[in-house]
Amino acid sequence: MAEEAVLGYLEKNEEISDSGKFAEEKGINHDEIVNIIKSLNGFRLVDAQDIKKERWVLTLEGDLYAKYGSPEVQLFSAVPPEGITREELQVQHVDDKVRSLLIQIQNGEVISSEDIDALKRRKLISSQIWKGYSVKKGPKYAPKRKKVATDLTRENLQRGDWKELEFKEYNFLAKGQPTEGGCLHPLLKAWL
Repeated sequence: MAEEAVLGYLEKNEEISDSGKFAEEKGINHDEIVNIIKSLNGFRLVDAQDIKKERWVLTLEGDLYAKYGSPEVQLFSAVPPEGITREELQVQHVDDKVRSLLIQIQNGEVISSEDIDALKRRKLISSQIWKGYSVKKGPKYAPKRKKVATDLTRENLQRGDWKELEFKEYNFLAKGQPTEGGCLHPLLKAWL
C-alpha cells in the first residue's frame, strides 16, 4: 500500500518534499514509508534526499513538571494559608514559567535558545533527531515496480521469455555463506 502511494503520488506530482507530512496525509506509518523509499531508491525508481530535523522532547521529569508544575511552584502552593503568611515569605505571586515553557515544547512551539539551555541544564528536555526524506522521480521511474528475475530457469529458455525478462544485478562483492568451522578430533574429546 505504501509503495503504491509513493509511486502514484510521484506520477501526478513532481516531488514529495517531506516524507513525514506525506505519511501523515496518507495515514501510513512513517517507518513503513521510509522503508519503501529506501527500497525504491536502491532500484533507482526514485531519488531520495535525507532530511534531518532536531526537536526537543520532555524527559520523564520534564513531563511531570508539565503536568503538576515546577517544584518551586509546588512548594509555594503547599504552604497553607494558616501556616506561614505569604508576606513573611515575601512572595506575592508566582508564575510557573518552567511549566509554560515545557507545555510550549510539548505543543511543538519554538522557544528561545536561553530557555532551551536553562531547561537542558535542569535535564527537563533532551534533543531528538527526526529523519525523513525528500523524494523525486529517479532515472528508472515507473508507476509500478517491475518484478525482476533472480534466476534463469529452464522454463524461461524453453518459452523464450528470457529475452524480455529484467534480471537482478549480481553483487560480486557480497560475502557468501559462512563455512562450517570443523570439529574436535575424537581423541581430543576423550581428554576433555
